[in-house]
Amino acid sequence: MNEIKAIEAAQMKSELDDFKVGDTVKVHFKIVEGKTERIQAYEGLVICMKNSRVGKTFTVRKNSYGVGVERVFPMHSPRVVKVEVMRPGKVRRAKLYYIRDKIGKAAKIKELISKKPHEAAAAQESAQA
Repeated sequence: MNEIKAIEAAQMKSELDDFKVGDTVKVHFKIVEGKTERIQAYEGLVICMKNSRVGKTFTVRKNSYGVGVERVFPMHSPRVVKVEVMRPGKVRRAKLYYIRDKIGKAAKIKELISKKPHEAAAAQESAQA
């Protein structure tokens, strides 16, 4: 058992990008075509996260020319270069499978509005005074 855990620990990424279900993300994914490598961006909504440890995956959904396209990315894959959060979302579910049935504005997720660090500090100081 210890050998399996050692192999898993070696394959896990040390720095993971901080995002959650409901966020609109841009995934930079390395694609190998013959001898050349290029990085392709895939932007969409994170609708679910599954599993744990090395086998952790996340599913990203986007609309491409009116057709919904979903793609599953392994979290610890060396081909996932980085994941950028474009727009944080405010959701109350762990899995957003209901989005598949929604069309147009109904498929929109509310944006999570958070205070900027310097504004939060100013608000805290004024509350203490």
